[in-house]
Amino acid sequence: MIGSLRVRRRVRAERPRRGGAPLALLVPGLIGLVFLVLPLLGLLIRAPWSDLGRQLGSTEVREALKLSLFTATIATGIVLVLGVPLAWLLARTDFPGRRLIRALVTLPLVLPPVVGGVALLLVLGRKGIVGAWLDDTFGYTLPFTTTGVIVAEAFVAMPFLVISVEGALRAADPRYEEAAATLGASRWTAFRRVTLPLIAPGVAAGAVLAWARALGEFGATITFAGNFPGKTQTMPLAVYLALETDPEAAIVLSLVLLAVSVLILAGLRERWMTTS
Repeated sequence: MIGSLRVRRRVRAERPRRGGAPLALLVPGLIGLVFLVLPLLGLLIRAPWSDLGRQLGSTEVREALKLSLFTATIATGIVLVLGVPLAWLLARTDFPGRRLIRALVTLPLVLPPVVGGVALLLVLGRKGIVGAWLDDTFGYTLPFTTTGVIVAEAFVAMPFLVISVEGALRAADPRYEEAAATLGASRWTAFRRVTLPLIAPGVAAGAVLAWARALGEFGATITFAGNFPGKTQTMPLAVYLALETDPEAAIVLSLVLLAVSVLILAGLRERWMTTS
């Protein structure tokens, strides 16, 4: 008992003392905090709380919410199927041009979404490189369809999953996979039985981030899929349109997106973020 008390006192003594923040850091820090929080407070203050139920029950809001949840979920599923193997290739294999490939994979993070939408049109549009073949062979076009919304959302959301999973793979000890291989397991079995459980928190965190990014996508969606109610009009597009005709509906839709973002940040616990 006495020994444990001594250890605790020693640990407390070794901890650096936190003094007061210098004024040169405190003032701009507080200004930055106000700059980030004040617009959100303004949204909450101006929200039509007394009319919230009617606004949420309106046809436009329900259709936009339903379409956004559907397309974001399907896009996240596509991102998982394609992004996890891509992250594994970047983290576990060596091949020429890997740095360039990683840069191209993460490019949608910094690429303006509108530019991404234009690029999708040039490739998958009716006269695009691949889109022309799809139209001539199958009579199918992606732009201005619900499928086009899913494609645009998956394009901008995939880097979030790849970065998260690649970080988790680099943090995981590869010796577990090597041990499984020495016991006769194939690389696929080792990945499925050993690696995937180890990186599950990183995959989950990346999937949640990708889903949130897909839910909030605007620029690539409106450029590639258009803004048709019930077909391609997701919640961000509905907010943009409602600002001109029904500002209260725009505020309600913004509140829904804000609530989803807060829930996602609360769900991404610190252990997930550190693991990924």
